[in-house]
Amino acid sequence: MKKIRLGILLLLVVVFGVYQYTYQDHRDIATEKAAYVLSVKDLHDKFLKDAAQANIEYGDKTIELSGIITAVDTSSNSIVLDQKLFGILLDQTIKVQEGAEVTIKGRFLGYDDLLEELKFDQVTIIK
Repeated sequence: MKKIRLGILLLLVVVFGVYQYTYQDHRDIATEKAAYVLSVKDLHDKFLKDAAQANIEYGDKTIELSGIITAVDTSSNSIVLDQKLFGILLDQTIKVQEGAEVTIKGRFLGYDDLLEELKFDQVTIIK
């Protein structure tokens, strides 16, 4: 009887652990503290120097970047900074203009070798 109780207790603990792992809260990048603060050019240069190492260091991190808006696409709610960073804006109501210097915060998704472009999502404009 003790073994059955212990087995049931162990099973409940495992099921609870799997449930907690599977249904974690989503990250809120807008309120999360940035792991790194740098310019778009600096981050892009790190990928040109050693893309594999930079992917390990910056992958899935919240990063604050500064640069100049070189393109805005309101239909896809995206911006391009310094012709090197493509970001999908979190808030669709933000009005931005090409040529403006901005600081953004977002989640780094990866580096596109073909386009030589940094990819970000959940981008918010800080200033």
